[in-house]
Amino acid sequence: MSEVQDASEEFDGASAAAAGPLLVIDHVARRYRQGDAAVDVLIDASAQLAAGEVVALVAPSGAGKSTLLHIAGLLERPDGGEVFFDGQPTAGLSDDARTALRRNEVGFVYQFHHLLPEFSALENVVMPQLIRGLGAGEARTRAAELLSYLGLGQRLDHRPAELSGGEQQRVAIARAVANAPRLLLADEPTGNLDPVTSAHVFATLTALARASGLAAIVATHNLELAETLDRRLTLRDGVLVET
Repeated sequence: MSEVQDASEEFDGASAAAAGPLLVIDHVARRYRQGDAAVDVLIDASAQLAAGEVVALVAPSGAGKSTLLHIAGLLERPDGGEVFFDGQPTAGLSDDARTALRRNEVGFVYQFHHLLPEFSALENVVMPQLIRGLGAGEARTRAAELLSYLGLGQRLDHRPAELSGGEQQRVAIARAVANAPRLLLADEPTGNLDPVTSAHVFATLTALARASGLAAIVATHNLELAETLDRRLTLRDGVLVET
């Protein structure tokens, strides 16, 4: 944790200042079909998130946390309501426009790291930058800076199988922010880790978000870790409330 705190002064992050909320979830509803029955997962979910703010999303399994993150990250469309990104409504955007916005502005971290096993830590972080069109040299430089910031400066050439669970997840975090998104969505990012490693990865993620001015929603079952964030949201019968 100290490595992250020390490095935060050196990392060149964006300003957290913003004129208004970066993300607005406005009366969002989402319904799924199960045979002949309809299941309302989200009924009236509303929240706002400012740049530089890190918010915990705490709710039981099956309550709709992943669905909410998918809608906030433009992976799914709501059945009702709207998601505004930097003031822009997104529900009516074309698939191509939503994909471009998601690719350029949103980073995702999942419970399992999903790193490419045949590539090194550095290469895993370089790849999304190359896909976006960044030059190889600049991409490698940024990847090395991110991984060093996250305490992995000595592990750049290691493949995922040569890294611990916590190190793998930190590489996944670096990959998620490699293209400098403004919104980070993390779905149980420490769910597969032991308590000590979970605390370290959680601190790493939140320190990076705050240092770079990211807005972040972190879904977690860990109430102790959730208490360290700026606010805590939960889902109750399809309604998003602050607790």
